[in-house]
Amino acid sequence: MSYNRIDRISEEVRREVDRIIREDVNDPRTKCTFSITHADVTRDLRYAKIYVSVLEDDKREGMMAALKKAAGFIRRELGHNIIIRYSPELTFVSDENIAYGVHIAKVLADAQKMENHHDEDDETP
Repeated sequence: MSYNRIDRISEEVRREVDRIIREDVNDPRTKCTFSITHADVTRDLRYAKIYVSVLEDDKREGMMAALKKAAGFIRRELGHNIIIRYSPELTFVSDENIAYGVHIAKVLADAQKMENHHDEDDETP
């Protein structure tokens, strides 16, 4: 039963942290294409690990530095906006799964083009 509760809280924390970053954080380094992919909240609600995927590689380090600097502000806003016993301490982690997925899709598309090109060469006499 509590496992489902932690999952619901984690999803709510993910949604709310995403909204806070997009609307309330005024650091220009956060104005890039990003996604909060997942949030892991501990069972005692004291800590939360937030996974952030930044699609622009050159802006990833700046975004992570801005989030680390704004963690206290985000935590305070999170505490005001959702009702849970504790406002969790936030740790931001760079998640490269989306960028890796884009890379794999590109590799597969290139392989498909090569395959089509080889098939066309085999058909010509």
